[in-house]
Amino acid sequence: MPKQPKQDANAERYIAIAKACLKAINDTASDNGSREDKIQAVYQAIDNAFQQEFADYQQANAIMASVLERIASGQLDGTAAASLARKTLDQQPQSTRKSIIH
Repeated sequence: MPKQPKQDANAERYIAIAKACLKAINDTASDNGSREDKIQAVYQAIDNAFQQEFADYQQANAIMASVLERIASGQLDGTAAASLARKTLDQQPQSTRKSIIH
């Protein structure tokens, strides 16, 4: 059974995060720093990679929350609300469309 695009996108994200972790581990392996500094460097690499990989989701979420607030204000009729929702969905980054985040 062939993989679906949403699985491939998530696999790519996981691979990018794993590579960042491995790079941090490899970079700190030869350092003379303390064990705690090395662990902190790996944690920081994980956090940076995670933030980078999910930046599109965070941005799309903020935009959609803003649109929902506008729709919820009741100032738009049904047609205008539906139109605004459709425009917002159409402008969503491809990486955030119908993807499952594990």
